[in-house]
Amino acid sequence: MSKKLVIVESPAKAKTIGQYLGKDFVVRASYGHVRDLPKSKLGIDVDDDFEVSYQLIPKAKKVVSEIKKELDASEELYLATDPDREGEAIAWHLVEQLKTKKPIHRISFTEITKSAVQNAIEKPRQVSRDLVDAQQARRILDRLVGYKLSPLLWKKVYRGLSAGRVQSVAVRLVVEREREIKAFVTKEFWTLEVQLKTKSAHFPAIILGSGASKLELKTEKEAQLLAKKLSAADISVETITTSESKLKPQPPLITSTLQQMAARVCSFSAKKTMKIAQDLYEGIDIPGKGTVGLITYMRTDSHNIADSAKRQAEQQVSSMFGQRYIPSTPNTFTKKVRGAQEAHEAIRPTDFSILPKELESKVSRDHYRLYNLIWQVATASMMSPAEVKTTAVRIKTSAGVSLSARGRELTFDGFLKVYPDSEERFERLPELVEGEKLGLKSADPMQHFTEPPARYSEATLVRELEKRGIGRPSTYAPIMSTIVDRGYVTRQTGRFFPEKVAEVVTDLLVENFPSIVDYNFTAEMEESLDDIAEGKKELVPVLRSFYQPFEKLLQEKEKTIEKKAIVEEATDKVCPKCGKPVVIKLGRFGKFYACSGYPECDYRAPFLDDVFSPEQEKQIAEEVKENCPDCGKSLAIKQGRFGTFLGCSDYPKCKFTKPIVISSGVTCPNCGKDLVRKTTKRGKYFWGCSGYPSCKTAFWDEPINKKCPRCQNILLKKKAGISCSQCDYSEEEGAPAKGK
Repeated sequence: MSKKLVIVESPAKAKTIGQYLGKDFVVRASYGHVRDLPKSKLGIDVDDDFEVSYQLIPKAKKVVSEIKKELDASEELYLATDPDREGEAIAWHLVEQLKTKKPIHRISFTEITKSAVQNAIEKPRQVSRDLVDAQQARRILDRLVGYKLSPLLWKKVYRGLSAGRVQSVAVRLVVEREREIKAFVTKEFWTLEVQLKTKSAHFPAIILGSGASKLELKTEKEAQLLAKKLSAADISVETITTSESKLKPQPPLITSTLQQMAARVCSFSAKKTMKIAQDLYEGIDIPGKGTVGLITYMRTDSHNIADSAKRQAEQQVSSMFGQRYIPSTPNTFTKKVRGAQEAHEAIRPTDFSILPKELESKVSRDHYRLYNLIWQVATASMMSPAEVKTTAVRIKTSAGVSLSARGRELTFDGFLKVYPDSEERFERLPELVEGEKLGLKSADPMQHFTEPPARYSEATLVRELEKRGIGRPSTYAPIMSTIVDRGYVTRQTGRFFPEKVAEVVTDLLVENFPSIVDYNFTAEMEESLDDIAEGKKELVPVLRSFYQPFEKLLQEKEKTIEKKAIVEEATDKVCPKCGKPVVIKLGRFGKFYACSGYPECDYRAPFLDDVFSPEQEKQIAEEVKENCPDCGKSLAIKQGRFGTFLGCSDYPKCKFTKPIVISSGVTCPNCGKDLVRKTTKRGKYFWGCSGYPSCKTAFWDEPINKKCPRCQNILLKKKAGISCSQCDYSEEEGAPAKGK
């Protein structure tokens, strides 16, 4: 008879833990949550202190039944779910569902190692109601916003939309960044790329003004005039200053920085990063070692590292590189994350002696790359600073300007020994002496244009949410997935682009429900959830303080918001059926023309103004002149969830359809066939080879019938101008090339 039953979330975790417990333990997986709110109704009694009606998840019925059988044959129950609020809530739901009178113990650990698991077994505790309430409060708040606000969006915009307490804030960030980009006014400026020379070497220098500030050159004429002056000027070294400095390592990774660095170094999405990290935490089968939990828990916002882990890392570093690489005073990292749970640890290897190179041939490439990143950063964070010698040279000229040059020499690599991916760069200057005469090797005028802020990537959006105190480690990856899956943004070349509906919904929420999408309000709510978890606040008062004003405002806006003001735009067109004005409406598949007399008049037509250029509309007009090959009736332009297409005018009797093929007039560089406009499953347009699938050449931006003057590859038409599809050549339409 089994004496002790241990419940975890996943089979992989169960397998790893099972290795560390004796024959008196049986380890089973719950496969995550076993109870949740009902899908078909709110499930929350707002008049009875937000009492929640949880239901057994259908797919969990079999699992719960099997757990009950195991529990009947056991003397004690150990709940070993993850050490965060979500894990605490899973444990609590299991207790509520199993309704057992047998002893129940809650155990938690931040790494799945033999010592950590056995220590947890020896020090069990009760399920924390504070942590459970914090998770419930988040779930209830999100349900109230989603189930109360989404129907309003259905009525005032169109059906199928959703609103979310944090999701809508993330969408607002993307929308506002896009508007910044559109409002940005590009300005031209010039620089001189100066190379100075000694008798045996040359080095770059930058131009200063009369003081210490950088000189501004606004036109090509100014740049060329200064270049001419420098070519005839006397140039010499005025002063040389050297200094010693230290570069400190960055803190060990937490959830947000793991996602950001994995995006930069490995090109992983937040979702993929967390999936791979979950595998590394729960255990990977390694030949000769069995199943090994390789990293600590990956949902954390603390930079702390356990003293025992520090000692082990120091021993590892000392044995590999020597005692000099261990700092005399241990590195410390001040808390910068709002609401960080300092009882947790940063993300680190469970065993620093398991070197990444030992795993490279034994695990998948993705698992190796993420483990390597975690091992490097965690190890580097406990190593000695790098030491740098900086040489600053001020150079005088007879051309009315001063120059400066700067060299950096790495005198001791320190933590860079294990973290070579650091963005630090080092380049020495040649040996110089004060008063030395210098020559001008070159002074090339370079044209530049100021650039708008970059669109958010997953990594930069996570960083922005973290900086504003919005969301917590367990929520970042779901936020990224949700705003894409629900059609508010699309991801192109790794960046987020808002759809038109995102702008409409954001404006509606900002104007009518400002607190829902207010950055400070959302951050303050996160702090309230943290306070509940720490026992400083109670669940019901926090929910009541949010819901009562929200419900009152919702009832008011139901009456005052007019749908026409949101989803309709006036035009000068007249309905061909009834003569009433035609308006532009917003639907779930984008904009379309419709008669203002709807529903009495059902006239509608595709809105092409923001989809096709005038030349492309002429191509479409020629195709529409053809008759339906199935029934002989005329063809019509139609719109659907996957964009604009041609269909029979006698639909639904005749269901003939054909895609609208827009030729770019540019041949594919790989096979010579035509590059044509295509549509993704989400309705986004791109340009691809007509020879697909045998040729998979594709571009997000429209190709133009002109070759790059630098590399002879295809040029693409972008919002900021024309750029090469392969090299860094770019130009504004009708303007000379910028850059080299």
